[in-house]
Amino acid sequence: MSRGFVKEEDQEEIPMVPPRADLPQGAINYVTEKGFLKLLNEREKLIADKELSYEENEKEQRIAINLLNSKLQLLNERIASAKVINLEDQPLNEVRFGAKVLLSIDNANTPQEFQIVGVDEANIAENKISFLSPIARALISKKVNDVALLHIGKTDRLFKILGIRYNN
Repeated sequence: MSRGFVKEEDQEEIPMVPPRADLPQGAINYVTEKGFLKLLNEREKLIADKELSYEENEKEQRIAINLLNSKLQLLNERIASAKVINLEDQPLNEVRFGAKVLLSIDNANTPQEFQIVGVDEANIAENKISFLSPIARALISKKVNDVALLHIGKTDRLFKILGIRYNN
């Protein structure tokens, strides 16, 4: 039936699903073990939310379930494509995926530590940066006392590696 013959109030509202963190087409979805467990826990929570979902209005109930199903679909795709990296297999003297890197940034007095993680794990408030970020790309393959240079607009930032460690 043509949409022209459907009453406006009967039309199903399509839920707006926020996208997951950007993972460019063809990029491998690396995750730490802790990050993978976080994805699995997120899926369990969405499944539980779906089972507990109840709206008095039937239309609102369908919309709520459709939203949860859409989120689950995106999450399941991310889980299926995940490649878990065992941090114990990483070279201890070199910055690689999963490394916690202690840095002196420019000439700052206080060093900062960042962990290089998967796109779904990245959270700057927790000092976790995506392996696809410009900073992480500049640091990969570097060793202690190496300096990474990052061009940000018209500014150059220097990152001196003070320490590297691997632990979840």
